[in-house]
Amino acid sequence: MNQLQEAFHRMKRRSIFAATAVSALAALVLSACSSSGSSSSSGSTSTAGAAAFNSGVTSVTNPSSAKGGTLTFDSSSPPDSFDPGNTYYAWVLNLNHLWAMSMFTYKACPGTCGAKLVPWLATDMGTVSDKGLTWTFHIKPNVKYEDGTVVKSSDVKYALERTYDRSVMANGPTYYQVYLADPKYPGPYKDKAKDKMGLTSVQTPNATTLVIHLAKPFPDLPYALAFSNSAPVPPAKDTGSNYQLHPMSTGPYKFQSYALNKTLTLVPNPNWSASTDPYTKQLASKIIVNLNVNQADIDNRLLAGDVQLDAQAVGLGAAVKARVLASPTLKANGDAPLTGRAWFAYLNTKVAPMTNLACRKAVEYAVDKQAVQTAWGGPVAGGQIASTIMAPTITGYQKFDLYNALSKPTGDVTSAKQQLQQCGQPNGFSTNLSYRSDRPSETAAATAIQASLAKVGIKVTLKGFPSGSYYTNFAGAPAYVHSHDIGISMGGWFPDWPNGFGFLDSLVDGATIVSTGNTNIAELNDTKINNLFAQSATTTGAARMRSGGRSTSRPWPTPPSCPWSTPRRCSTGRRASPTPTYGMLTANTTPPSSA
Repeated sequence: MNQLQEAFHRMKRRSIFAATAVSALAALVLSACSSSGSSSSSGSTSTAGAAAFNSGVTSVTNPSSAKGGTLTFDSSSPPDSFDPGNTYYAWVLNLNHLWAMSMFTYKACPGTCGAKLVPWLATDMGTVSDKGLTWTFHIKPNVKYEDGTVVKSSDVKYALERTYDRSVMANGPTYYQVYLADPKYPGPYKDKAKDKMGLTSVQTPNATTLVIHLAKPFPDLPYALAFSNSAPVPPAKDTGSNYQLHPMSTGPYKFQSYALNKTLTLVPNPNWSASTDPYTKQLASKIIVNLNVNQADIDNRLLAGDVQLDAQAVGLGAAVKARVLASPTLKANGDAPLTGRAWFAYLNTKVAPMTNLACRKAVEYAVDKQAVQTAWGGPVAGGQIASTIMAPTITGYQKFDLYNALSKPTGDVTSAKQQLQQCGQPNGFSTNLSYRSDRPSETAAATAIQASLAKVGIKVTLKGFPSGSYYTNFAGAPAYVHSHDIGISMGGWFPDWPNGFGFLDSLVDGATIVSTGNTNIAELNDTKINNLFAQSATTTGAARMRSGGRSTSRPWPTPPSCPWSTPRRCSTGRRASPTPTYGMLTANTTPPSSA
C-alpha cells in the first residue's frame, strides 16, 4: 500500500511541526503502506527506496502515485475539535489539511525543505504597506467547497471572525485578537452587523481580495495564516460548536461520517481540484480515523500492518519500542529524528505558593529530570534532557543551564532546599499537578515528578484529565486552575512556526492569556518579556529568524515552566519511528504551551 505516502502527502508538515518531525511522520506512513495490511491499490508506480534507520528524516521512502484502498489511522485520545477554527493540537492541525485549505501552508517535502512557507489558498505571500500595518492578499478564484460553491474572500474573513469568540471557539492561537486593529470584536455569534461581517480590520473589496489592518506591525502574519483557522467557512453553513461534526471541505477529502470522539470516516471530495492545490493528493478511496484506542494496541496494530498511522505520532510505547530497537529488520523501518517539540511542566505564577519565585525555583531544582526522561521512554524515545524552554532545532536557540538540569540531571536537592528557605516554606508545601490521564507516558512522567518533589517536602497531588478537553476546560482554563490550586501542569509544545517568536510567544507573552484554551498556562505576564516580543516585530527576514529566538530564549531570572526533554519519538507501522522530544521544567519568569 505504497500510495499512503502520497495520499497523506500534505500531512507531512503542519504549521506547528518541525521539519524533521514531519519527515519521521512521512517515513512512518510509508512503511506502514508497504506492510501486508488489508488495503488494496491499483496502478502503483512506486519506486522502492532502501529502508534504513533514519532514512525517512531527509527523504521519502517508497513514494507512490497508486490510487485506491483504505487508510486506517488510530489515535489514543480524541481531538480537541475537528473544526479547523477550534483546534491547537498538532496532530489535529495535521489532519485538517485533508479537508481545510488555509491561506498558507508549508512545502510538502522532507527535511529542512519542509520549513518553507508557501501560498496555498492565497496566490502569493501578500503585499505590505502603511509602514507594516496593512497587508493585502489575493485568493485563488476557482477553489470550491465540497458542494460545488466557489470560495470567496468574505468566507476567509468570516473564518477569522469565528476565532474571536472563545465561548464557542475555545481553542487555537490568539494572534488575530492581539495584532489586528479591532481586538474587542466579539465574534460573529454576537456580531450585530446585518451580515455578521463586523470585523472592521479585515476588508474584502471583491471576491478574491482580503485586506488586513493591524494595530502594530506583525511580520509573521503569513505564518499565523498558515493555521487552519484561516481556512474559509461559508457563514450559511456554520453551526457553531457543532461545525466540527461536518466542516465544509476545501481539501481532497470530506466527512462521510463522524461519531463524536469515536470514528471519523473521510471520502474523496468530488469538487477538489489538483490544479488549485499542488500540495495535497487524493489517492486513497477512504480514510478511517479511530479515536480513543489503547496505545499498546495501536503499536501492535502498526507492527501487524492493520493500521497505517498513529495519528498523534506520539511514539511507540516501551514494550514495542524495545522490540523494534532490538530487531535489525524492524529498526531498519524506523526513524529517530530530533523534533522541535518540548515536554515540560508549567509552573503557574498565579497559584500560591507558586506565586513566589523562590518556590518555583525550588520545584525547578528538585525535579529529577532523568526520571522524567525515563518515563517518556529513555534517551532514545524520551529525548535529550532539556535545560531551556525552547528546543535546539529552532533558529535563534541559545544553550544555557540555569537550574543545573544538565549538570545535576537527577535533581539538585541542596539548591531546592535553599530556595524553599527563601520562599518561606522550609519544610515544603502542597500543590496539585494536572496531567492527561489517557497518555501513559505523561502519567508516568507526572508520577516521577511527584516522587522527586517529595524528597524536598513538596507534596504533589495528581489530578488526571482527558486529553480532548485538557486545555479547554482544565489546564488551559485559568479560572479552573486557580479554584483547584493547580500549581503545576504537564504539557508540551511544538513551535507555531520555525523561529523563536513562533515557539515562545504563545507560551510566555502576557497578551496571549485567555479564559479558555489558554497556552500561556504559567500565566506569565512580565513587562520586560512582553516588550521583547514587541521589539522583535521591528525586525524582518533572516535577522528576525535569528533575533526572534535570541531575544526571548536567553536565561530569565524567574521560571514559568520546568523543561524535561527534546523528544525522540519511537513509532512504527512497518516504519518505526523513535523520535526525541525536548522538554523542561522552567522556573524563570516564563512558561511553555500545548501539545
